[in-house]
Amino acid sequence: MNSKLRIHSIFFYINSWLFSICAVVAIAGIVTLYPAVFSSSHMNVLLKDIKADQLFIHFLKAENHYFHKEVPESYSLSGTLFKLATNTQPKDIRTFLGRELPGFSIFDTGIAVAGEGTDFTNLPMESAPPLEVLLKEKELAMNDGQNEESKAPPNIPDKKGVLIYHSHSWESFAPLLKDVKDTDEAVSPNEQVNVIAVGKKLSEELARKGIGAEHDKTNIAAELKKKGWNWENSYAMSRETVQSAMTENKDVKFLIDIHRDSLPRGKTTAVIGQEPYARLFFVVGKEHKNYEQNLKVATELHKALEAKYKGISRGVFVKGKSEGNGIYNQDLSERALLLEFGGVENNLEELNNSIKAFADVFSDYYWKAEPVNAED
Repeated sequence: MNSKLRIHSIFFYINSWLFSICAVVAIAGIVTLYPAVFSSSHMNVLLKDIKADQLFIHFLKAENHYFHKEVPESYSLSGTLFKLATNTQPKDIRTFLGRELPGFSIFDTGIAVAGEGTDFTNLPMESAPPLEVLLKEKELAMNDGQNEESKAPPNIPDKKGVLIYHSHSWESFAPLLKDVKDTDEAVSPNEQVNVIAVGKKLSEELARKGIGAEHDKTNIAAELKKKGWNWENSYAMSRETVQSAMTENKDVKFLIDIHRDSLPRGKTTAVIGQEPYARLFFVVGKEHKNYEQNLKVATELHKALEAKYKGISRGVFVKGKSEGNGIYNQDLSERALLLEFGGVENNLEELNNSIKAFADVFSDYYWKAEPVNAED
């Protein structure tokens, strides 16, 4: 009887062992072939306050409570592995709704720093109509203060430490266009009314602060059409421009990709000192090695803006590949910014006020930057 029981136990263990091997192989195959991107954003939260030499002990405490009487639930190794394997956050209902409700996938966008009124109901979105619409000329509303300043433009310094460019150069502002009944129609190839006009004004304001800025005015939609690409390839298109500019100009230290948001003016406008401003915000891609440094620069500029112009910044947003491009050419520099100036319904006065405010704050930040000072 004992020998039979012993033989039965041996077979039981062999079967368990074989089953375990098969299960591991099956799980590995599923993970390898699964098309979705596995997010580890919660891992950053888990590990941000843990020193490397304490990591093993930390996980040991999480699984064996003998080592630690009270273990925070968020530090559970099994919980962490579950989140990594399923790409879900069990305590966040947005995790489950995000893949079921159309258009709700932006729930993955992270708010690194929230400005006034910023929450998950007003996250930035990326979309655009077909290229034919982006390239169509529209009649301009020339009475919106285009000539509000008559003074001559300043001389741009020879040394250009900033590159201003526009991955979505077609993004325009409804008040600057005639007969725009739907804000989705606020797109134009005309440099006077799209974000290129914002970049031009910013380069002039920076020049008045002694900062040279190279301004690229490439019509990205036209270049995309030449290559047979769609708007989703806009960052690949602008990347060629940025790489070329950085090769030709070794002085470039800051990259600024200027966009505008699609939210209505109620969300994108602030009154500061009785003057109207188009609100700004920063987008940081997290799918590259420079992520932490770019996030640091965006956060510092956000805080500096808020300290001087309270309410002007909507904050700093972080995006991965599942919510957008995820890189935004920010892997090319540790001081790369994607900056949204206002929204589709902001007018020229509001934009100009914000451009001057950003130039004011950015110039202080620029001149304090050690790499810049070291080479001056």
